[in-house]
Amino acid sequence: MTEIALIGRKIGMTREFYKTGQSVPVTVLKIEKGRVIDLIDPAKRGYMAVQLGFGKVKNSKLSKAMKGYFTKKNTEPKNKIKEFRVKSLENYKPGNEFGVEIFKDIKFVDIRSKTIGKGFAGVMKRHNFGGLRASHGVSVSHRAHGSTGQNQDPGKVFKNKKMAGHMGDKLRTIQNIEIIKSDAENDLLFLKGSIPGSKNSEVLVKKAAKNTSKLTMNEKIEAIEKLKKIPEKKKK
Repeated sequence: MTEIALIGRKIGMTREFYKTGQSVPVTVLKIEKGRVIDLIDPAKRGYMAVQLGFGKVKNSKLSKAMKGYFTKKNTEPKNKIKEFRVKSLENYKPGNEFGVEIFKDIKFVDIRSKTIGKGFAGVMKRHNFGGLRASHGVSVSHRAHGSTGQNQDPGKVFKNKKMAGHMGDKLRTIQNIEIIKSDAENDLLFLKGSIPGSKNSEVLVKKAAKNTSKLTMNEKIEAIEKLKKIPEKKKK
């Protein structure tokens, strides 16, 4: 049940204390329950997927096409619809709901969200340029990026040239973030460290794509305690 992903909202940050006295910063996510709206069969579209709906929406906000779609599927209207490719459709039925419990036995997840927008930024801030000289004939151009192109040949600026522009506000994925704990009653997920985005930003949470050999915080603490219990060899 880990091939699908869930949408959450970033509530903010706090910290978690362990019995060893360690303090670990955590990000708190409020996870929305996803309802199975449709199962996509390979015979129809050539691939196997589950269609999930998230969040509530007023009927007045829906187009006629979407109203008809939800009526046909006999389910309440959802704000967002997302498809997730799966290997098997056996565990999914239309109307099923999935929440934080799908991450119960999972240690690490991947997070996808939009970074905080920083507005228009110069190259020194945006790309860590060094700028031009502060003396010796340079005037007014101390934080400039220097030349952008060549001569008559090729006579243009190449694509992806690092220049001043809109900084942030881009979708980014952070991999292998540890789940510190989860609260199924309140639909909360506590993740180690920071994740992209500001408060109330939308976050997609899915099982980690990579197999990592990283130790969780609890495993590290257990390993430390085992080392403490091993008696030191008596000095001769």
